[in-house]
Amino acid sequence: MFSRRDFLQVSCATVGLLGFGTDLVRASARQTLTQDDLLNFESVGNVTITHITDIHAQLVPIYFREPSINLGVGEMSGLPPHITGKEFLEKFGIEKGTASAYSLSSSDFTALARDYGRVGGVDRLSTLLNHIRAERPGKTLFLDGGDTWQGSYTSLKTGGADMVKVMNALETDAMTAHWEFTYGQERVNELLEELSFDFLAGNIRDTEWDEPAFEATSYFERGGVKIAVIGQAFPYTPIANPRYKIPDWSFGIREDEVQAHVDKARAQGAELVILLSHNGFDVDRKLVSRVSGIDVVLTGHTHDALPVAIDVNGTLLIASGSHGKFLSRLDLDVRDGQVKDYRYKLIPVLSDVIEPDPAMTALVTEIRQPHQQEIDRVLGTTESLLYRRGNLNGTFDDLICDALLSERDAEIALSPGFRWGASLLPGQEITVDDVYNMTAITYPNAYRNEMTGETLKNVLEDVADNLFNQDPYYQQGGDMVRVGGMGYHINPNAQIGSRISNMTLLKTGEKIDASKAYVVSGWASVNEDVQGPAIYDVVSDYIVKQKTVTVNPHNAVKLRRS
Repeated sequence: MFSRRDFLQVSCATVGLLGFGTDLVRASARQTLTQDDLLNFESVGNVTITHITDIHAQLVPIYFREPSINLGVGEMSGLPPHITGKEFLEKFGIEKGTASAYSLSSSDFTALARDYGRVGGVDRLSTLLNHIRAERPGKTLFLDGGDTWQGSYTSLKTGGADMVKVMNALETDAMTAHWEFTYGQERVNELLEELSFDFLAGNIRDTEWDEPAFEATSYFERGGVKIAVIGQAFPYTPIANPRYKIPDWSFGIREDEVQAHVDKARAQGAELVILLSHNGFDVDRKLVSRVSGIDVVLTGHTHDALPVAIDVNGTLLIASGSHGKFLSRLDLDVRDGQVKDYRYKLIPVLSDVIEPDPAMTALVTEIRQPHQQEIDRVLGTTESLLYRRGNLNGTFDDLICDALLSERDAEIALSPGFRWGASLLPGQEITVDDVYNMTAITYPNAYRNEMTGETLKNVLEDVADNLFNQDPYYQQGGDMVRVGGMGYHINPNAQIGSRISNMTLLKTGEKIDASKAYVVSGWASVNEDVQGPAIYDVVSDYIVKQKTVTVNPHNAVKLRRS
């Protein structure tokens, strides 16, 4: 259930007071929608915060489908962002078929994608930022929530250097991080030398010296206001990603240290305190209920996109989506050390509507040109909508699992529940670029080994607890590991050890035997020295052999509520 405050916020969004709904509802088709519609905003106050997060190295326009299922558990059940599809549209007063519906919901995605076109593209993002800065000179701050350097062919081949060039060109003011660390300590430190802006991660410590590994806070002056930006990197990086990549850095939520950073910022005269966070939405919602003095949390990691600011005990939580699909704009009236008023707009970066910035287009061309022949190489065609987002399954991950089963001669396939990766429409060609958008990691080996039924259940139970633990501080984000060759039932509301049941081997219809060993292939193991071909090669080879891909949504994973 929504709280009364949530209801009031939704009501404001419906009548357009927060700036997202009205213009886009009136412009119900791409041909009637203009760049001015997207940028239209009634300014307020003396500070403008712009924010992106989880761009995952997407330089050019893509399609990206929002999830059709995003489950919340415990106190978070039914609260944003844990509503999707028709329910999401109804809660926020968004009409079907509009640009808002296309941007924020999975409903009628394929049809609306053909109407409204691709989203994102850093040259379009640059155009929006340039306009806002020109409108609000000396008042605008641009912040990046991390997961920026990873997720594409060029980012993998350049070790993140492509994105550093782009974010420097966008005149970013500060960033925090998560997937950046998968390049390893040495590479991260090399790239930090190339940044023209601040890298903030106050919750990471150097284990050898027991001291902060990075700066926690940067100070800015905008519109006559002293602003403190505190960086919070993903607290579970050494668990969700390989520990051996970052052996000398320790991570955590470190609630007491966050409070200490806030108190120090206030003591040094900060009138506005912003937490630039990669905790995930529910973790941040809990954090601000326990830490005082934060005015705004720019949240990231869980890829949620919300058209309203969520007020938790006087702190505004901003969720800016992912993949460069949205740019958040938050105008604040800051006086006497307090936020007196605000207006917020989640701007969809509709690529066919926005005029690209020529300078940024040239930079993107320069970055991609050496790789163009390979990234444009066509592997096959899809007859199905291919997407990743969703708590339980995604069709592109089903394709990856099919590739693992076939190319690695396995009985069961496992694909991690990553939330990054662009979507493809039915009839679209599948290129090398598309495969790397789903698989570009620094530990890509596709293993093949034996696991007992008991081990498989433990894997599923462990991932489910990371996702559905009722205490947000024990949630690591992401979605359920995807499976091929098997099915199961899941009850998110059960306790660990009891969420997974009815595990079945699809080939024979037999129940998975706890004591029996099965041949399993997967990828993205966090263990060191994993053997096997790179997953992007496995998937590419499979698509070439298939020529035309048809993937039906996985219906062997059943959601149980009790």
